[in-house]
Amino acid sequence: MSKFRLFLLNILYPKWLFHYIVCSKAKSHGKVKVRRYSTVNRGTVLGDQVSLGGIHIVGKGNCYVGNYVHTGTDCQILTDYHNYDGGELIPYDHSWVVEDVYVGDFVWLGNNVIILAGVTIGEGAIIQAGSVVVNDIPPMAIAGGHPAKVFKYRDVEHFQKLKSEGKFLMLD
Repeated sequence: MSKFRLFLLNILYPKWLFHYIVCSKAKSHGKVKVRRYSTVNRGTVLGDQVSLGGIHIVGKGNCYVGNYVHTGTDCQILTDYHNYDGGELIPYDHSWVVEDVYVGDFVWLGNNVIILAGVTIGEGAIIQAGSVVVNDIPPMAIAGGHPAKVFKYRDVEHFQKLKSEGKFLMLD
């Protein structure tokens, strides 16, 4: 979808409609806030207190999104890809490789993040805007780039302290 069409969708349609689109198609969900036009596939499981800023989860695989996950605008999660190695045609045939995606609790995805099939993002990780995640990201990591690489870690002690005190960003 073009950026202009997305812009018009976000201006012309009420946010409750975006919420309905996501929650009616997801396999299951907790409390979700959909801030911009978003789509999910039928294999999507959304945790509690999830804030979606314009994400598109596509493919035949499952996508598990943990609790207290926050996404920026124009993110994508792909749960399958063309079978380019084991197929009967080149560059690829009409078969698909399906791999689930796991996004842990307290993950923050910046704007324009793309997550490819088969990736797991650990608890508390932060993915920098514009990154393409092709491999697993460990818990508490801060990663960015194309492909996304870990360049720093969160202060784990501080994170655990806030978590034990129940200091979470809650939805309205």
